[in-house]
Amino acid sequence: VQLVESGGGLVQPGGSLRLSCVASGFTSSSFVMRWYRRVPGQEREFVARIENDGGETAYGDSAMGRFTISRDDNKNTAYLQMNSLKPGDTSRYYCNAYRRSDRTSYWGQGTQVTVSS
Repeated sequence: VQLVESGGGLVQPGGSLRLSCVASGFTSSSFVMRWYRRVPGQEREFVARIENDGGETAYGDSAMGRFTISRDDNKNTAYLQMNSLKPGDTSRYYCNAYRRSDRTSYWGQGTQVTVSS
């Protein structure tokens, strides 16, 4: 079972990045897919989630209006499109797969996003 994030990097303020989260060893279509971020020394922050049943989405305050979460269950992949990035978005971004029926939860190792000029 594995979640692997990619797509992070260094971007200038106002720029965009698209993060990907590829699931292996399980079928992501049964899981809610979520993105979190965490800066060392701070609490983990919820960024976005997408339901597996119907695709309903929800966003944290910092992501609202700028980030878009999506999924492609044929590819066992979730995405986070991040636009209008700010220095405050600098963080390590983690993908989480969560199955509500039994509370099974998987985490990736994260991908670093740095927003700086």
